Amino acid sequence: MLIRALRSMRSTFLAGFAVLLALGSARVEAQTTATLTGRVLDAVSGLPLRDATVSVLTTGGSAQTDSLGRFEIRGLKVGIHRFLVTATGYARGSMSLAFAAKERMERDLELEPANTPPASAVAGTAGAPGTKSPRDSAQALPEVDVSANAPLGRRYADFERRRAMGRGQYRTREELEAGNIYTLQDAMRSMRGIRFNCAGGACRAQMVRAPMGCSPEYVVDERVDNAFGPVIPIRDIVGLEVYTGASDVPGEFAGRNSGCGVIVIWTTAGREPRRK
Repeated sequence: MLIRALRSMRSTFLAGFAVLLALGSARVEAQTTATLTGRVLDAVSGLPLRDATVSVLTTGGSAQTDSLGRFEIRGLKVGIHRFLVTATGYARGSMSLAFAAKERMERDLELEPANTPPASAVAGTAGAPGTKSPRDSAQALPEVDVSANAPLGRRYADFERRRAMGRGQYRTREELEAGNIYTLQDAMRSMRGIRFNCAGGACRAQMVRAPMGCSPEYVVDERVDNAFGPVIPIRDIVGLEVYTGASDVPGEFAGRNSGCGVIVIWTTAGREPRRK
């Protein structure tokens, strides 16, 4: 009887210890995992997308957006995770993000609308009997003088699109020349959220929200170039984009270093894209 009672007490003790161990592990994991929150938006209109799905390809988890396009994914382990974003009527989007322990990252994700039929297909067939084509019914309009700030050009369409959205800080060549700026660092000194570490006669930019020693990513003419990016002569720069944190960085620049900020530089050496 005594032996049976001791065995029963031992089993009860082991079961209780296992429960305490599981609770302790869950608490430690909750204190070390990261969380991703944000919104899924229409890349053209900027409106939130309801019932979009944000999937974590590295874990198999997912979340759906609410009526305001918001989502939240908890329990992300430290490291790099890859995400897939889908919504009905939109092209798929994907990105990779790096998470630190207990980090709470906020990011807006944008999806491009799916391709729509050309205008000619929607309008119908021209030249149908008894109808006039748009060209026949066109009316000549008087010439009007229009003055406006000209865009940088076809090669900088993405620059103009992101500048219109206003998520980062932007400078054009005309603004750089008007400010009597002589170096890339001078061009960024008036921007918010940036500090400079100077040593040995050289100054390197670092985002205020980034961990110490975490350098921003330099994208030069749509290619990552962290060696040449910081020392590009100011006379070669025609456009500058600065994103100081992961929540500001557009999806096309998301990566393992986006939390340290991204500096996008457009130069005179870049090539015009081929016409389709």
